[in-house]
Amino acid sequence: MSQIEAPAPQFSLRTVWGRSRQTPLRQFLRTETGSASVLLAATIVALAWANGDPSAYQAFWGTELSMRLGSKGIAADLHEWVNSGLMAFFFLVAGLEARREFDMGELRERRRLVLPLVVGLGGMIVPVCIYLAFNAGQPTADGWGAAMSTDTAFALGMLALVGSGFPDRVRTYLLTFAIVDDVAGIVVIAVVYSRHVDAVALVVGLAVLAVVALLRHFRVRYGPAYALLGVIAWVAFFKSGVDPVVVGLVMGLLAVAHPAARSDLERASEVFRLFREQPTPDLARSAREGVRVALSPNDRLQQLFHPWTSYVIVPLFALANAGITINGSFLARAYTTPVTLGILVGYVVGKPVGTVGAAWLLAKVSRGSIRPPVGWAAVTGAGAIAGIGFIVALLIASLAFHGSQLAEAKLGILSAALAASALTWIVFRLTTLLPKRLRLRALLGTAETIVDLAVPVDPRRDHIRGPVKAPVTVVEYGDFECPYCGQAEPVIRRLLADYGDVCYVWRHLPLADVHPHAELAAEGSEAAAAQGKFWEMHDQLLGHQGALTADDLIRYADELGLSTPQFAGDLAGHAGAAKIAEDVDSADLSGVAGTPTFFINGKRHHGAYDLGALSDAVLAARARVLISQGGRASAADRRPAS
Repeated sequence: MSQIEAPAPQFSLRTVWGRSRQTPLRQFLRTETGSASVLLAATIVALAWANGDPSAYQAFWGTELSMRLGSKGIAADLHEWVNSGLMAFFFLVAGLEARREFDMGELRERRRLVLPLVVGLGGMIVPVCIYLAFNAGQPTADGWGAAMSTDTAFALGMLALVGSGFPDRVRTYLLTFAIVDDVAGIVVIAVVYSRHVDAVALVVGLAVLAVVALLRHFRVRYGPAYALLGVIAWVAFFKSGVDPVVVGLVMGLLAVAHPAARSDLERASEVFRLFREQPTPDLARSAREGVRVALSPNDRLQQLFHPWTSYVIVPLFALANAGITINGSFLARAYTTPVTLGILVGYVVGKPVGTVGAAWLLAKVSRGSIRPPVGWAAVTGAGAIAGIGFIVALLIASLAFHGSQLAEAKLGILSAALAASALTWIVFRLTTLLPKRLRLRALLGTAETIVDLAVPVDPRRDHIRGPVKAPVTVVEYGDFECPYCGQAEPVIRRLLADYGDVCYVWRHLPLADVHPHAELAAEGSEAAAAQGKFWEMHDQLLGHQGALTADDLIRYADELGLSTPQFAGDLAGHAGAAKIAEDVDSADLSGVAGTPTFFINGKRHHGAYDLGALSDAVLAARARVLISQGGRASAADRRPAS
């Protein structure tokens, strides 16, 4: 039941409740992928600058910048301000995404923490061992940290470029164990590569972070307070000698993530309605606050900082750190040094061996109960692209090396990025040569995915179209007055016509505060269901969304040949209210706040709800069912002609 990455939504508008079809995880992946081209361009510019005018490059980034308040202040060169100052925001975003995965993503089932933890550690330990093998007994062995961490942004971007045929879950899988890399990298920087630690300043920094955690615990929502505490903590860690980027990571990990509750959304809608009726400054402020508090702190911070880190801060970091002077003699010498070889081989060989080996060993030890969420070809591709260790690797290299050794380390890091991308492309191309059934298994795997649908489909109470025991079940939470449910209806009709073995379920989620006739229309459909014509009324209501008054519903009942006295009585007596309330409760349990929202084999569908996107999701779900049942994927996996 894996998802295939969907194209951008065709329907640009949404209901007031309608959450973006681009989920936070999908937005995160899209931003990381898009920023890879900017990062690559910045790297090329840095290399051109460093080779065109080396002295100017060094002089610029060596420019000192100081900040003072009275007699107190801090001073550092531009290079350090980028590496220790701006990069704190990069690790803030890394912490935010780690917390989101823990609260709402793949890691919300705590048993799934084991896989990324073990895979992440395996992907770090093996490269470090390879690096130490090349540098055994030499002072350069202290630079082992430069060979361990994956650059999430660069790796995701290059995966989109060279492994575009991999399913979307490969990117999610890569992200989960790369988060372990990020956290471990920060710990290594703070513990191993911090020099001359000032205990008093460190205690102050830790105390400030403890205050932040306390405020989060009591759900204090005042951004300026957190910003001030973050700055104080950063200065304290800077003064302590511990790299202050750790402050960004901790602040991100403390920012909780949760879906927007329907009660919060209803409150936001109410204050906006009041503002619409009386547009005063006080009500405008209330409306802004109502919308703001409906989102989790994690959502707000990601929206604020992620584009800046991806498109400005990380490219600036590359510009400040990737510049090395390259010539024939340097290349001939560097590719024979233990620093360059240790980093290059550590990343290109150690990362795939460590990640794939750890995943395989864990599957064996657990007897298959803990398996990667994708197939082994996808696991190998993710392990290969994880050999891109750009950001954290350069950051640690700048702390561990100086002079010619730093240049050798940078060459190894850059070379590893190119080699890892090429290796990933080879893995993908070899996978495409497999027979279709083996290719599906190699890409999708057989692991069970998280079921997002809290209340399973029950033929005794749910409204169902299509075969009940179909391999793919599509559940829609809808609102008869929602225009986007109306737009999705012909797509669903076409989907059912194209795929004869799809079960479709409609569940009610009337958004009564924005659609005044939605509740009545839902009750009208249940009144028709009492006479065996739910789907006929369903089609009628979605086809006439502008006419949903009681008189309209009674007219539709008459046109459908229903007993209008019975229908009118059921409508007046709210006979279907209990069934609708059950559907609404099940939507709340599943975290559904907007319409239309789809679940495919229990997995929430994120992305567009056009024919192509839903068809891709259905095909992926069917393929996983066939793989798990050991069936053949021949004709069943071919998309029917449009």
